[in-house]
Amino acid sequence: MSQPSAAGSGIFRIGGDLPVHRLGFGAMRITGKGIWGEPANPDAARATLSRLRDVGVDLIDTADSYGPFVSEDLIAEVLHPYTGLVIATKGGLTRHGPDIWRPVGRPEYLRQCVLMSLRRLRVERIDLWQLHRIDPKVDRAEQFEAIAGFVREGLIRHVGLSEVSVADIQAAQNYFPVATVQNRYNLVDRTSEDVLRHCEAHGIGFIPWAPLSAGSLAQSGSLLDRLAQGMGKTPGQIALAWLLQRSPVMLPIPGTGSPSHLDDNVMAADIHLDEGDFRALDEQGKAAWAAAG
Repeated sequence: MSQPSAAGSGIFRIGGDLPVHRLGFGAMRITGKGIWGEPANPDAARATLSRLRDVGVDLIDTADSYGPFVSEDLIAEVLHPYTGLVIATKGGLTRHGPDIWRPVGRPEYLRQCVLMSLRRLRVERIDLWQLHRIDPKVDRAEQFEAIAGFVREGLIRHVGLSEVSVADIQAAQNYFPVATVQNRYNLVDRTSEDVLRHCEAHGIGFIPWAPLSAGSLAQSGSLLDRLAQGMGKTPGQIALAWLLQRSPVMLPIPGTGSPSHLDDNVMAADIHLDEGDFRALDEQGKAAWAAAG
């Protein structure tokens, strides 16, 4: 069997000048339970990171809050220097324990986030730095203005936003070009359809988090299940293939701490759904989302 390769997912240029394969890797799951502390199997986490280049994955998404710091530290340990790789990180969320995430958007804290990520990742400039959340207690213009300053200083190359509305993106564009948006999106969560359309219209990369979630569509006997069985694939692979076909600006980042699971995810890059199956999955996903809402 041939080695899986993310090359089949195609190329997207972040910010117009930073080419990556569209199927990337989310580095949240190389930490402990609740995204807190060291991974349960550190050797598997390191092996997963080591495998990324072999399978053509060149976009790695992390955050200072994953661990916290554990994910960035492991990435630097295993992959530095990052020849041929784009390391995207995020700042603006603080951690007070497993599964606890609290936004802090004060300019001095965001600056600390950037400087410490530079130090942990061992780089002089971050290719893609994303505001993990807009802090509702701080004027968003103040947060955007601070980030624009980091760009001017040469600390970060491109800026992304996470869990934002179209209005947030438009407001941010007054301070810096928005290169990517990272919102929750998958077969059964279409809350950000308007944001995706905006990203398509303006050439902004859309990074869907929780890309493998399929809810009731993954049940035995469902269309997703039948398609997977008929193609000799897993429901997760079909869900990823659907995302890649959904939009040319889509940059899924499925995460795992297992090299074999990484290979399974990357195999989705070579799956093509015919138009009828793609549309049927789309309609069923919308219906499931509407029913859940």
